[in-house]
Amino acid sequence: MGAASAAAQPPAVFGLAGHPLRWQLLSELASSDRRVRELIASLRQPQSLVSYHLRRLREVELVSARQSSFDGRDRYYVLDLARFGELLSDAGSALHPALTLRPSSRAGPRRPRRRARVLFLCTGNSARSQIAEALLDELSDGAVAGFSAGSRPKPLHPNAIRVLGARGIDVSGLRCKHLDRFRRRHFDSVVTLCDRVREVCPEFPGDPQTIHWSIPDPAGEPGSDADTYPAFERTAVELETRIRFLLHRIDGNAVTRR
Repeated sequence: MGAASAAAQPPAVFGLAGHPLRWQLLSELASSDRRVRELIASLRQPQSLVSYHLRRLREVELVSARQSSFDGRDRYYVLDLARFGELLSDAGSALHPALTLRPSSRAGPRRPRRRARVLFLCTGNSARSQIAEALLDELSDGAVAGFSAGSRPKPLHPNAIRVLGARGIDVSGLRCKHLDRFRRRHFDSVVTLCDRVREVCPEFPGDPQTIHWSIPDPAGEPGSDADTYPAFERTAVELETRIRFLLHRIDGNAVTRR
């Protein structure tokens, strides 16, 4: 009787994701961080309704909000894909232990007929985008070509070198570059990591997929290099998670465009 009673209550993730509008919100945020006005325009729903469902997703920590570094009146909404995966796995195992989801043994994609090309952009090209470029190459085992640049390049931050070195990644080939260097080059995906650079990001040829990850600048944290190192480590951990999901999307798309 107890087991039947427990089974009568479906896991909360089904109720959350099963609502059509919340599923649309999750789908939008699974590909890119968004502002409320962008979600309203995409879903063609009133702000009050979008905000209500975003609040429901935030209550269970599936979605979080970050203040825009470009305009403090704006907030970007971020989906925690890893937590969503955990909830799905818990839901499956609650029904039957054989349905527990298991992570893929592959970190990155199969090698496509042509290497996918991903450009990471931030303002200074001294931390976030450089870390992302190096992690993409490492996690894809070279199957995806990563590049990075900034709108106002600065020298590579010592803590960026440290967090990559802690992961056994060689940084000798990393150089700071201006985004103008890449304006005429073709990419499969262009990922802006900074709210400011998103506002000045140029159009690139070939209609690449544009993605925004609203990630705070660890180099902007006050204090010495020793004080700010934890912020760089948090940035690297978040980028590792996001890049793993990006690689699976690239794998699923089986990039073959020229």
